Amino acid sequence: MNTITYKNVHNHFKLNGFHLDRKDLCRVAYSFIKEGEDYEKSVGDFILDWFDNKPYIELNTSGTTGAPKIIRIEKQAMVNSALATGDFFNLSPGDKALHCLPTKYIAGKMMFVRGFILGLDMDFVAPSSHPMLHNDTKYDFVAMVPLQAQNSLAELKNVKKMIVGGVKISKSLEKSLSKLKTETYETYGMTETITHIAAKKIGEKFFTTLPNIKISQDDRNCLVIDAPNISNDSIVTNDLVELINENQFGYLGRIDNVINSGGIKLIPEQIEDKLSHKIHSRFFVTGIQDPVLGEKLILVIEGENQALNESTFDALDKYEKPKEVFYVSKFIETPNGKIKRKEIQESL
Repeated sequence: MNTITYKNVHNHFKLNGFHLDRKDLCRVAYSFIKEGEDYEKSVGDFILDWFDNKPYIELNTSGTTGAPKIIRIEKQAMVNSALATGDFFNLSPGDKALHCLPTKYIAGKMMFVRGFILGLDMDFVAPSSHPMLHNDTKYDFVAMVPLQAQNSLAELKNVKKMIVGGVKISKSLEKSLSKLKTETYETYGMTETITHIAAKKIGEKFFTTLPNIKISQDDRNCLVIDAPNISNDSIVTNDLVELINENQFGYLGRIDNVINSGGIKLIPEQIEDKLSHKIHSRFFVTGIQDPVLGEKLILVIEGENQALNESTFDALDKYEKPKEVFYVSKFIETPNGKIKRKEIQESL
C-alpha cells in the first residue's frame, strides 16, 4: 500500500468544480497572490507553503490565554489528522464540501488538507458571517464557527454533516441545531493538536476522540493527549476535564479561569453555561481581587447597562452568584474572535 504523504493530491479532489493537481494548485496560488482578494492571498500563501520542499509549516497559535506564538507543525502530521477526520466522519472521495473558514488559521488550512488528501469536491468561498447566503448547493461536509452556524440555520437543510469549532457552542445555538436534520458535531482541539482531536454530537454530553488518540489526566485534572501520529510528545493542556475512559471526556473549563473565592473553587464555564439562557448579550464571569474573599466572582456583560431580572441567577447556587456586574461596550478579542478575558478583567 502506498503511504499517503503531503505531496499527494487525490485524483478526486476538485476546487470550485475543477479537478486540480499539484501543478494546477500552484498556478492557482500564484494567481491568488498576484490578483486575489485578501482571503485568497492567504490561500495562495498556504498552497505554496504546502507544496514547497520543507516537511513542516509554521503556524501562529490563537493567543487566547497568552501571547500568540509561532509553532512548527509537520505536514505529515496534518495529513494524519485529515485521515483521522475522514475515518471519524465517514468521508469518501468525491464528497461535496464547503470551505468557508479563514485560511490564516489552522482550521482553514486543515480544510484544504482534507480536500487534497481525502479527495473532496470542495467549494471555497470568502470567510464571512453568512457563508451560505444565496447558496442552495447540497453539501456532505461543512466546517463552521458558531457565528456562521447561527447565521446559516435556514440554509443548513442542504448540509448532511457539519462540524462546529473555534469557540464553545451556546445552549441556544445547540437547541436550534438539534432541531435540524443536519448531523452536527461540536469539536475539541487547538493549534497544537492540528485542529480537532475529539468531537461530540450536538446534545451528547461527552467528547469522543478521533482514531489513534488516547487521553488521560495530569495531577491538576487537566487533559493530557497522546496522539503519536500528530505529535511525538504528549500534549498537556490547561483544560479541566471529567475523564470517562481513555477515549471519552467531559469538558469542564480552563484551569487558568478557575476562581478561588473564600476557599471555594468556581469554574466560570460551568456558571456561564447555567446563565446562557438568561443573558442574550455576550458575557463571561471572572474573579477580581477582594480583601475578604481573596477573589470575588463578577459578571461582565458586553453592551450598555441593562436591568437584569431577579430570576437571571435562579439556576446558580449561592457561591456561584456574581457579587458585582460590570458592563463593557465592546469586548477585546483575538484576531479569530475569542474573548480576551484577562485583558478585559484588567481594564475594569
